[in-house]
Amino acid sequence: MGGRSADKVKFTSYDDLFGSAEVVAAEEDRSIRVPLGELHSFKNHPFHVLDDEKMMDTVRSIRQYGVLVPEIVRQDGGGGYESVAGYRRKRGSELAGCRDMPVIVRKMTDDEATIVMVDSNIQREDILPSEKAWVYRMNMEALSHQGVKGEDYTANLVGEAAGDCARTVQRYIRLTYLRRELLIYVDQGKIVLVAAEKISFLSDEEQGWVLQMIQDNQSTVSKSQAEELREESSAGRLTEEQVTDILSRKTVSTSVTISAKRIRSYFPQDFTKKQIEEIIFRLLDSWKEKENQTGQLR
Repeated sequence: MGGRSADKVKFTSYDDLFGSAEVVAAEEDRSIRVPLGELHSFKNHPFHVLDDEKMMDTVRSIRQYGVLVPEIVRQDGGGGYESVAGYRRKRGSELAGCRDMPVIVRKMTDDEATIVMVDSNIQREDILPSEKAWVYRMNMEALSHQGVKGEDYTANLVGEAAGDCARTVQRYIRLTYLRRELLIYVDQGKIVLVAAEKISFLSDEEQGWVLQMIQDNQSTVSKSQAEELREESSAGRLTEEQVTDILSRKTVSTSVTISAKRIRSYFPQDFTKKQIEEIIFRLLDSWKEKENQTGQLR
């Protein structure tokens, strides 16, 4: 950060750090055309590029108008370029039969490139839970490397672009500790997020038992079952037989629906959804801590 003390720097948004990935070009940026064969994927990027109907729309647009927004890239050590933002445009160019495409070459560190990659994708409407989980984790780590201090503050900064509060960001990051097969079930909607978060605290072996039960019985895991699994695991009592017993039980729905109008009545009119969520989770966490201290939590 230019040698400045991180304690004296106040970050308020991604643009304050590196500018918009799609619009703002720094003075040292270069705009050129690059053969598609010289463009390589960003290391460990979590986004899926599908040849679906939306991609076919992109292909038709490229054939008619060309690539209107250049891809953001940086030079790699092999003489080519590493794609940072614009994977869909590159794939669309390939399917459209193009040999090259316009790019903006930007000098970026690994952490800067990670943040630009996340910022250019996080607001997609079709982003999968697994994609959001990994980009949140990658962005948290990148911002921490940049000197942003405080987990809650960093999580708030990470979730800002997508309108998620710190607690939501932390919940998503927990999904990165799931086995790959379980995370696929989350993407498919076979395991709800709240249950998946609880399962993520189980060991790899314990998650394997859960996965086997789901596969053998074509079933899923409810929130209450996931809570019991985590409780038993934390106490060191969880066995394969217990997993079978817990997931074999029929559960009673404990879902609660609260009127949005009623919730709104407790907050000032200018409060955003993010601010309301933060206060609600803060109050719930405070209540839970108080109940734990008095030994009355049921």
